[in-house]
Amino acid sequence: MRILVLGTGGTIASAKTEMGYKASLSVDEVIELAGIEREDGVKIETRDILNIDSTLIQPEDWVKIGEAVFDAFGDYDGIVITHGTDTLAYTSSALSFMIRNPPVPVVLTGSMLPITEPNSDAPRNLHTAINFAKEGLPGIYVAFMDKIMLGTRASKVHSLGLNAFQSINYPDIAYVKGNKVIIRHKPEVGRGEPVFDPELDPNVVHIRLTPGLSPDVFRALIRAAHGVVLEGYGAGGIPYRGRDLLAVVAEWAGKKPILMTTQAVYGGVDLRRYEVGRRALKAGVIPAGDMTKEAALTKLMWALGHTKSVEEIRNIIKKNLAGEIRED
Repeated sequence: MRILVLGTGGTIASAKTEMGYKASLSVDEVIELAGIEREDGVKIETRDILNIDSTLIQPEDWVKIGEAVFDAFGDYDGIVITHGTDTLAYTSSALSFMIRNPPVPVVLTGSMLPITEPNSDAPRNLHTAINFAKEGLPGIYVAFMDKIMLGTRASKVHSLGLNAFQSINYPDIAYVKGNKVIIRHKPEVGRGEPVFDPELDPNVVHIRLTPGLSPDVFRALIRAAHGVVLEGYGAGGIPYRGRDLLAVVAEWAGKKPILMTTQAVYGGVDLRRYEVGRRALKAGVIPAGDMTKEAALTKLMWALGHTKSVEEIRNIIKKNLAGEIRED
């Protein structure tokens, strides 16, 4: 069995500098410091793609990572990607849309404490990712704190705590105890030949609705983007009293896709539940269902990379492509 570990930097590969922690270690150094056995029944090979803080990750980097993953499918039984935690969920979601029918496990992981620090969680998370990759369950996943989450459902929910990631509106895939992997849920995976489809349009703006948001500012943001993700309140809706943001949405929703997700972590949006939500639907808003904010953003980028038709994008958003949304 052969496992490929791809390094992209992040906290897991960081060392202390005068300016704070900075990604600087190679993935080989990370593997060594984590105490990973490279020839213990499994041959572990490595490759560095990037070595940056994940705050600096851009959509072009998702394509570069996706190319490396796709090119490795014929030679490896599993692929692990070490990544900074801040944008890890965006990368796992983007890869899930760009790479269809992955034939092997692709597992992203990272750490909240650098591998160079005492009591780092990096060895634990790396062991979890590699042990799960050995199981051979195809798909794109996130491994953190002994659990495995679907790539389109993982979200970072804590800025400092070690248990930083949760699976949102979807069961955990597996748990790892020592070297034992306990599968709890097998996601449906597309069958057929693997496909790499990296067309993205990154000109998408994510707007968090807040009391007092100016319609003029709101309009300017929408005008500048090819697509919009609105992060609304609760089950969803758009303010129209006092500052009429709904009128701005109605003005633009026929010209470019405007998705609505929620500021609440769990539950998703239901725009049929309240009057403010039904008004948003009538104005042309596309509900993001129970998708994470990361999945909603990256899916819209991917959809816009294939079409600018609002109705075609509406159909793409509603369709479950990689386990990211519960279809009605």
